[in-house]
Amino acid sequence: MTERLGLRIAKERAELGWTQAELAERAGISRVALSHIESAISIPGERTVALLAGVFQCEPHELVAGTDYPMAKAERLPLVTARYTEVDHQLAVFDAQLAVATDPAIVRTLHDHWRARLTQLSTRVHDPRERERVHAALARLR
Repeated sequence: MTERLGLRIAKERAELGWTQAELAERAGISRVALSHIESAISIPGERTVALLAGVFQCEPHELVAGTDYPMAKAERLPLVTARYTEVDHQLAVFDAQLAVATDPAIVRTLHDHWRARLTQLSTRVHDPRERERVHAALARLR
């Protein structure tokens, strides 16, 4: 039995604790378009599936596997999409560098470097949840 793609998208969105408006904004589609996809009024195009997969940090084929998404459309999906944001990347590097630093002088230098880098990053972040993550990382440096 195949799952409705719209239902899968709604479940993924709910697991992240996002509203339709929040997911739609992240994916660059309208809230109404997302509502129509979730309620099976419309079938998303390949671009929309790729964008949603990136937001959900999976590949497009993973998102549609086992769903009612048309095979002809699935065949045209890109194999990979960008899964991580700049904030994800910067915070992963931040955590990795601080995890291995043991020398107090190096730790101080890293703290100074990351304080400046994260402060600058926080001015460019539009998503409130990502901004919150950057501010939490900055708080860890205090």
